[in-house]
Amino acid sequence: MTQLTRVSGKSAEANTTSPVDVANQWQHMGECPWDLAGIREGLMCILVRYHLLPPSLVLLTLLLVSTMGCIQSIACKPRIRRDNIVVYEVSASIDQCPTVIEENSPIVLRYKTPYFRASAGIVMPPVPRNETWVVGWIQACTQMEFYNTYGDIGMSSWELPELREGRVKAISDSDGVSYPWYGNTTETVTLTGPTSKPSRLTVSMNDNFYPSVTWAVPISNSNTPMLSCITRDQSFITWLVAINSVTKTVRWRMRVDIAVDPDMPLGSRASLVGRPHQEQPHILNYQEPIPPNALGRPNANDAQVLMWRPRRGAPLVVIPPK
Repeated sequence: MTQLTRVSGKSAEANTTSPVDVANQWQHMGECPWDLAGIREGLMCILVRYHLLPPSLVLLTLLLVSTMGCIQSIACKPRIRRDNIVVYEVSASIDQCPTVIEENSPIVLRYKTPYFRASAGIVMPPVPRNETWVVGWIQACTQMEFYNTYGDIGMSSWELPELREGRVKAISDSDGVSYPWYGNTTETVTLTGPTSKPSRLTVSMNDNFYPSVTWAVPISNSNTPMLSCITRDQSFITWLVAINSVTKTVRWRMRVDIAVDPDMPLGSRASLVGRPHQEQPHILNYQEPIPPNALGRPNANDAQVLMWRPRRGAPLVVIPPK
């Protein structure tokens, strides 16, 4: 079992059984060590609990605390079990630097937040013939407040309606192509059987904000700078997953508060207020399943809506969801 503690510092590392010790255990797995009736009962529980998930994704959820796996077959043969997937190193952090404000354009203000970074080392047991396993990161947005205030006129806001109204618990933050994965470069590794020996893998990912906000009211034909404040608070859950299993989970949050004086010259209007550094991610020590909406379309970028909310009058949709 991988033992992890809640993290508030820059990174966290798993304290685990030696991969060599586990590899030695795999050499003695030629006989079926499980009670078949118990396995059938366990599979029934899995299917009942996760009936909303695609059949190919039977997920046993254990978040950043101990390794879990998936029973691939009830035949008495060597196979991948939950306690044979070894996560020997996990780290999650946000760069210790403030958000950078860019005032290079007369049309938009831009800001770049520090990066969230996550990395993990995994040892996978030998993969049987006709099996393919993917190990990598899945991320979902669980909360978003993103307001751009224009003095007493009103504010624009990027919103996720289903999340805001409580109809879903999370929205996929996939790249929009590699569902359910966050990406398909350093974020995932694919293993196709048969493999004759354990495989040592490393998967990593990073994420940050780098948006543009118009100086002028977004529904106005005027170019007069009116932007007075930017507030953003967004929360995520990131899972380290070996299909078909969740092995680790990270919760993290990014907050941005920018004060703007539109009467100042370009280059001197905006300043960062509030905390200079972000709260560090938490590696969880309890179980938290992946919501179905975190595994498929739409992702957060396609689901979000830009609203204009004036001080007086009805709200207006500026940019609808894709």
